[in-house]
Amino acid sequence: MSQDTWKIFSKTKDNGFTLLEVLVVIFMVGILIAILGPGWLGFLKRQRLNKANDIVLAALQEAQREAKKSKRNYSVSFQTNSGIPQISVYYGSTPNWRNLTRELEIKPGEIIVGTNLDTTDLNKVTSPATVVFNNLSTARTVTFDYMGALAGTSPSTGIKVVVANPRPANSTNPSNSKRCVIIETLIGGMRTAKDSDCN
Repeated sequence: MSQDTWKIFSKTKDNGFTLLEVLVVIFMVGILIAILGPGWLGFLKRQRLNKANDIVLAALQEAQREAKKSKRNYSVSFQTNSGIPQISVYYGSTPNWRNLTRELEIKPGEIIVGTNLDTTDLNKVTSPATVVFNNLSTARTVTFDYMGALAGTSPSTGIKVVVANPRPANSTNPSNSKRCVIIETLIGGMRTAKDSDCN
C-alpha cells in the first residue's frame, strides 16, 4: 500500500460516535419528546372527538334521510351502558344498539356522550335546557317524521347531542373540550359546534 492509501484507511478506522455524543443525542430527543408529547396527546383526543361527532351527525342525517325516503318515523337514540356510549338508528320501537367507542376503535371511557333531551316526551328538551352526561342509562331519542322534520312537540331551544373527553378525576364529567350536533329548527336543520357552544 502506498502512504496515501494507508492514511485514508487509518482515518476511516476511527469513525464512530463517542459515548458523550450518544448521550447528548439521547438527551436532545428526550427534550423534544417532553415538549411535543402533550401536544400530540391533545391532538389525538381532539381527533377522537371529531370522529365521534362525525358519527353522531351521520346517524342523525341517516335517520332524517330514511324518514323522508320510507315515509315513516325514524329515530336516533343515545344511551350509556356500563360506561360505554351507545347509539342506534332505527324505526319502530326497538333500538339496535352499537357501541360508539368500538366504531372509533378506542377504549371505553375515553369519550362520553351527553344530551339535553328529556326522557319523558318525544324530542322534549330538559328544563332548563342543560346537557346531561352522567344519567344516560335511560335512552334519549330524537325522532324525525315522514317529512324529515322533528316529530312530536317542537323544542323551544335546540336539541344538542354532545361528545366530550371526560375529566381525569371523574369519568362522567366532561372536560372543556367538546363537540356537538345541534338540531335548531322544527324542520330538522343541523349544525355542529365545539367547546363552549356545546354547553
